[in-house]
Amino acid sequence: MLVRLKEKIKNNPPLKTFIHRLLVHPIKTRPRFWLRCCRFLYIKRGKGTVIYRNTRKDIVPFNDFYLGDHSVIESFSTLNNMVGEIRIGSRSRIGLGNTIIGPVHIGNDVNLAQGVVVSGLNHNYEDPCQTIISQGIVTSLITIEDDVWVGANAVLLSGVTIGHHSVVAGGSIVTHNFPPYSVVAGNPAKVIKYYDPQQNKWVKPKA
Repeated sequence: MLVRLKEKIKNNPPLKTFIHRLLVHPIKTRPRFWLRCCRFLYIKRGKGTVIYRNTRKDIVPFNDFYLGDHSVIESFSTLNNMVGEIRIGSRSRIGLGNTIIGPVHIGNDVNLAQGVVVSGLNHNYEDPCQTIISQGIVTSLITIEDDVWVGANAVLLSGVTIGHHSVVAGGSIVTHNFPPYSVVAGNPAKVIKYYDPQQNKWVKPKA
């Protein structure tokens, strides 16, 4: 029934705009005060989770938000699921001052350091006769698999996947996918080291 209701709203632009205005302030582009007071009804959290009080939670009920068991979101971070769901696994840590804009899936045992930006959103810009802000947005899922460490001030752009047990060096700009067991760095990021199971050690790529 809920799925049918969502489809009905989605396929009726005037109704969609009306409901969106009820939920989200059109200028501030954040959930209205009355909705923020009701977040406890639709934020899904596992046991032992911590979301610090001064985290900005731009979380709405029409996209999922889930935080797994014993995961932590540290102070001054921003969580925004208004254009796509956010799912964070268990025992993961979102560091100080991170920005997470859906759609984003973060696995278990993931560690994001300070000032990391993970944004599944992009603005359209192709028509030079219109302002960029009037051309809407496009979204693409970011996936951070289990057991990944992302260094401070790294930026992960929409649509990328970071494979299991990988490391993203601080300050890196990630623009495309990387396989499991990779160490990536730079702007744009590239593999600087990977685990070779045949040699049973981490090696540098051949030039």
